[in-house]
Amino acid sequence: MLKTATLCTALLVCATAASAQSIKPGLWEIHQKMGGSPPMDQAMTEMHKQMAQLPPAQRKHMEAMLGQQGMTLPQAGAGGGMVMKVCITPEMAARSDLPSPTEGECTNSVASRSGNTLNMRFVCKNPPSNGEGTYTFSGDTAYSMKMVMNTTRQGKAETVTLDGQGKWLSGDCRAVKPGKVPGQ
Repeated sequence: MLKTATLCTALLVCATAASAQSIKPGLWEIHQKMGGSPPMDQAMTEMHKQMAQLPPAQRKHMEAMLGQQGMTLPQAGAGGGMVMKVCITPEMAARSDLPSPTEGECTNSVASRSGNTLNMRFVCKNPPSNGEGTYTFSGDTAYSMKMVMNTTRQGKAETVTLDGQGKWLSGDCRAVKPGKVPGQ
């Protein structure tokens, strides 16, 4: 479960990080759904079940760990997707520096920008994976994205797709604390 959760968290943050060049600071809600791999779909379903059944102490620990990265514990979304809230400070948005999961050791690079579209690539060390994505922005308060990720699961190569949307909720992050920025 932990590797699946780490992978999902890494992808959620990669998605948020790549969109930094034109988003509003504050509280964001990120909806994402993985697909393309029956084993991954099954792992996601199992992860949601296990997260829902976590004992209070473990749940609190997971919430604290994610809270240090400026995120909330992923919740099951429609159709088996995930929903998270992420806090982006004005300084982070201005510098395009956003929280990054330390477990994934992910780096992003912009491949191209044209109009309201951004194409990016990413590489994560833990678990080893790489991929590319396309983001389409609707102003500075919403975006949609599609990603393709290549990874290895139980010794077998897999290609996983990720479809998502991000929407700005408020200029006030409320209880969601800004995450740590790489290098700080």
